[in-house]
Parts: sequence; C-alpha cells; structure tokens
Amino acid sequence: MRVLACDGIHADGLNMFRSAGWTVEVSGPIGSPQALAKALDGVDALLVRSATKVPAEALVGAGRLKVIGRAGAGVDTIDVEAATTRGIAVMNAPDGNTLAAAEHALSLLFALARRVAPADAGMKAGQWPKTGLVGFELEGKKLGIIGLGRIGSTVARKARGIGMEVAAYDPFLPVSAAGKGSVPLMTLEDLLAWADVITLHVPRTKETTNLLSEANLRRMKPGGYLINAARGGLVDEEALLRVLDDEHLAGAALDTFSTEPLPADSPLRVHPKLLLTPHLGASTGEAQQAVSTILARQIIDFIETGAVAGCVNLPPLSAEAAREIGPWIPLMGALGRLATRLAPAPTRLELAYRGRTESLDAKPLTRLLVASLLGAHSGRVTPVNALAEAAARGLDVTESVGGDGDGFDRLLRLRIGSNGQTREVEATLHRGPRVVRLDGVEVEFDPSAHVLLMRNEDRPGVIGTIGTQLGKAGTNIINFSLGATGDGQAVAAITVDREVPDSTLAELRRIPGIVSLEAI
Repeated sequence: MRVLACDGIHADGLNMFRSAGWTVEVSGPIGSPQALAKALDGVDALLVRSATKVPAEALVGAGRLKVIGRAGAGVDTIDVEAATTRGIAVMNAPDGNTLAAAEHALSLLFALARRVAPADAGMKAGQWPKTGLVGFELEGKKLGIIGLGRIGSTVARKARGIGMEVAAYDPFLPVSAAGKGSVPLMTLEDLLAWADVITLHVPRTKETTNLLSEANLRRMKPGGYLINAARGGLVDEEALLRVLDDEHLAGAALDTFSTEPLPADSPLRVHPKLLLTPHLGASTGEAQQAVSTILARQIIDFIETGAVAGCVNLPPLSAEAAREIGPWIPLMGALGRLATRLAPAPTRLELAYRGRTESLDAKPLTRLLVASLLGAHSGRVTPVNALAEAAARGLDVTESVGGDGDGFDRLLRLRIGSNGQTREVEATLHRGPRVVRLDGVEVEFDPSAHVLLMRNEDRPGVIGTIGTQLGKAGTNIINFSLGATGDGQAVAAITVDREVPDSTLAELRRIPGIVSLEAI
C-alpha cells in the first residue's frame, strides 16, 4: 500500500504506516488540482491537513485511491461528495485537536482582554505603551458560544472555570438538550445581544458561511468582542471591518480567514482593533501527534479489516450486506437532507421499514439517514457515531422492521417530531428511490433532485403563475406532482433542472395563494 502525506503530517503517524509495511511518500502542500491529480497516480491513501485542497477534479484519475484522511476535524477542504461517488472513504480525527483548538480560542480571549498584542508591539518598538491599553477582567463577563460540539463544549467548561457566565447557540441542539450539558441555549439573535464576547465553533457549510453577516454583527452588544478560531468564511470580513471602524465592536481576534494564507495586502492585517494568528488552532505538538496517530490507526484498520471509525461518508459494505441494503443507500442521504428542511431542530425520529424487509439489517441505513440529517448543519457527524451524537443532542431515534408495505414492495415511513409537531415522509424503492407521500398527501418526487415543496390554496391560477414565474427565471420544470390536502389547500412537489436562487424563491412566495414554499 502506498501513502501520500502532504502538509507536514506528524512522524509518529507516518511511522505507524511504515511499521504496517506501507510505503510512505512525504510532500509539502500541493496547490493545484492538476498537480494533486498527478501526484495521486498509484496512491492508495492520501493524508492532508488544511493547506492541500482536494476538489473533485483532483480525484478523476485516482483509480487506486481508497481513502482520504484529514489530520484534524474539518473536511471542508475535501469534496466529500465527489469522493463518495468514486467509492473513496473520507476520514478525519476530530478528537485529536479538541483541546488545542479550545485553548487557542481562550488564549485569544485573554489576549484581547489584556491588550497583549499592542503592548508587545509597543515594547519591541522601544516604547512604554501603558497609557491607552486598559483591559477588562473576564470573571463575570458573558461568553456566547456559537456551536456546542466538542470544541465549543470544552471552551464552555474552561470559561466557567475562570468565572465567566456562558450560554450557547447551536442550530441543531433542541432546547431539551441544554440541561444535559448544563449550558443554557439561546436563539442566535438573543445570544448576540446578550454576550460580551462571541466565540465561533461551527464548521463552514452552506448554512454557516457568513453566519456573522453585517446584520448579525450589528446585533452584537455594542462594545463587544468577537473570536473566530473555527473556520474562515463564518464571518463577513468586510462587514467586520466596518463595524470595527464605526466602534460598534471594540475588537476581534481571528485565527481563520476566508482566503488562506491571508493575502499580504489584506486590510485585516493593518486594522488596530484586530488580533490575528495564522490558523494556529490545532498547532500544538500534542495535537499534531494525536491526530496523526489516530488517523493512521483508522486508515490501517479500514484497509485491513473494513472498520470505519472516523469515516465521514458512506462506510464500505460486505458483499452480502450490499446485496440487501445497497438499493436503500441512495435514498437515505437524500431523506436525511429533506428531514432537515421539514423539521430544522428535531427531537424525535421514527423509521419504519415495511414490505419485503425480513432479512434487512436496518441499523446501517438508520445511521446513514441520521448522519445526513444531523450533518447537514455540522461536519462532525458520521454514520459511525450518528446514533451517539443523536442521543447527545436529545434526538430520540427508533426503528422498526417488517409489516405491510401499503402496496409497495419496500417502503420506508419516516416521522420527524419537532416543536410539538410531526412531519411524515413515505418513500419507496419501487421504480427507483422516490418519495410517494408527504404528510399523508400523495406526491411523488426524487428527494435527491432539485425540488420545490409548496403548499398553496387549491384554486385556479396558482399553478399556472408558478410555472410562468419559473419560466421567466430560466428554470425548467421536470416534474410536477400535486395532491389535495382536503382542507382547501394542496401540496406540490416541483422538480426543476437547477437550484433556484433565493431571489426567485422570494418572488414565488409573494404569489397570491402560496402558503409556503421551500427548496430542498
């Protein structure tokens, strides 16, 4: 087996591969997809940190590549979907750098509070810069944590240890989960207004990109402070400069940036209210040693035994298991993503596998659906740890196998409970994976396609107007499935040929007779 290790992977992990008889090649960061594609010729396992990006085009010719390992937590620099399509496992080591990342966020907090950076710069410039560098004490201050995963929870525990008052916002933690970690949960708007200091600990996803927009930055307490030691792109950097310039915020500390390395001419570099570090969150000797050895063990076990610890995409299946559950697999990820749109913060998930399911082991499928549901807003959930993560978040998951398929050879009935309401989806494998009922109404669509789910008044003219508006926007309708609800309304699933822009969705929602409309 041949390993390509980029970005300075710690020697302890590489030596584990050598001890297992693998050939290890070491490289610095590889900057272009073309160069990476060339380097992957004949490679079985690729190891990266954050410098080497792994886009889809780098994987096209990687015929031998079996696994990509990220020596750290986030996998936003890897095209996981492209890797999954090509049968390549993607693994990470999220636990290895938890302490290092949490401690770095706290070090930035202390440095902001006591004006360490300007004091150090002034002293080294031959000054005695005591005047004007009055800091503030952390005990009794309010720390707002966005993202209460491993790192965020560690920050919360340590911040309480120094006497800070702590609260959090996590879009995928229901209120009932707050008591389990004893950290009060708030809405994002309430947390921003409440906290003296905001610290970010979420992955960068489509939903979290520019989470702290200018509007949200201005919702922060006047004179507050911001820390981002998570991922670049969570904060609108241009907006941050504006709110610092007009003194709405007193300061910020950034360890991660939208573009890395940070360009030499970036205005962030010269702003007096910014404290900057070059993505040092996981840069401790202990963390680098831990993530390299954790990752090496996971990859070796994966190749030798098929174990899937740390796998963030679909785990491999035995030939026997694949024959039985393989046909369900394309359906599960799509249904998990659909469930997040129907019930954004679920507390109950019931899966009932019906029809010809006598020999079905549903656990891998349930794990895959739960991982897709939870992972839509977080990069820290895998099919392996999905059920444990669900329990930790207060999501009750149950499954049953067997019973009447209601006319279908194989049927999955999915019930999602959230905020006292229950949404129901029924999907089948008959003629391919597809939804056949939504909340008891017969509508048919492919949940992996671009679909608009609409509820409308059941009267003439509404459907025609929708079609006209989509046509004006250059969007082609591939399939239109409509079912009456029996209360004067109807539910429609509109399959289109491309993602519909937010601006077009807003125009559609303004059409008279449209009750609700959501893109999935």
